[in-house]
Amino acid sequence: MFFNKLIGIFSNDMAIDLGTANTIVSVRGKGIIINEPSVVAVQKDKYGKDRILAVGQEAKQMIGKTPLNIQAVRPMQDGVIADFEMTERMIRYFIEKAHSRKSFVRPRIIISIPYGITQVERKAVEESAISAGAREVFLVEEPMAAAIGAGIPVADPSGYVVVDIGGGTTEIGVTSLGGLVLSKSIKVAGDKLDKSIIDYVRQNYNLFIGERTAETVKLAVGTAIKLDKELNIKVKGRDNSGLLSTIELGSEGVRTAIKEPLKEIVNALKAVLEDMPPDLAGDVVDNGVILTGGGALIRGLDRYIADIVKLPVRVAEEPLLAVAYGTSKVLDEDNLLKLITNA
Repeated sequence: MFFNKLIGIFSNDMAIDLGTANTIVSVRGKGIIINEPSVVAVQKDKYGKDRILAVGQEAKQMIGKTPLNIQAVRPMQDGVIADFEMTERMIRYFIEKAHSRKSFVRPRIIISIPYGITQVERKAVEESAISAGAREVFLVEEPMAAAIGAGIPVADPSGYVVVDIGGGTTEIGVTSLGGLVLSKSIKVAGDKLDKSIIDYVRQNYNLFIGERTAETVKLAVGTAIKLDKELNIKVKGRDNSGLLSTIELGSEGVRTAIKEPLKEIVNALKAVLEDMPPDLAGDVVDNGVILTGGGALIRGLDRYIADIVKLPVRVAEEPLLAVAYGTSKVLDEDNLLKLITNA
């Protein structure tokens, strides 16, 4: 035990929220030090070999704009590893950037993962981190990390419901006594909302727009409820004739566009609530539902969900960072690490 503590002194242990949209890295005792998109830009030479041009924000700027020999890759898709090699290289980049080579001991790393991923996928995440330089790897399921980051007392014998709407997946969890009593993960989240906006604009305006434009629209005027005053945004894209064109898109149109994905998220929440043990259900009536993740920032989403499930719904104080804060807290508190990971 003394040896492990000694190693901890010289090691910059890390917590990683390895998300489909963003990767957030915290270092023990320092908090969040990296928050960048989960994107890798790769250039292939004439022999077919590739080299990393950029990772994170710089790489995201290249999406949809690269020449044929450069590819902007999102190695995480729908909350799981779609490209093992690129995920490993991305993790290695973030570890080296966070570590700054100041420590001579490989870091211990805690990584948040979607609930319900397969053992093969769990192994892939662990091996990516080990190959990228980790000494030891612990995995924490995202609903639990989100609950901890949202300030829920997960060790209490009381039921709480958290809905984490990320980039690739929506994670729904019911916590009690340091564990997940019920949990559900669906591949409907921020990316699906963006795709719905892309499809809506194409079908209704004959305009082709990209992922980055759709995300901008979602953040600027996205809403789950009818607003008292409609918001508008100018959207640029390519029309059917191949010419560049600009339209004005309103929040009501976006509400129509994202209606179906939001219904899927609410239906998944209802399925979890219906399976809940009666004693925990009584707790949830009092404690309500807590929303985290980037999707929680959709205007009026708390009211939209509350009207359907007939429970109090609130958005966490910093929903975008809830999973990262929770993972970081597990890293900082050994008792919490043992409780959550059975380490």
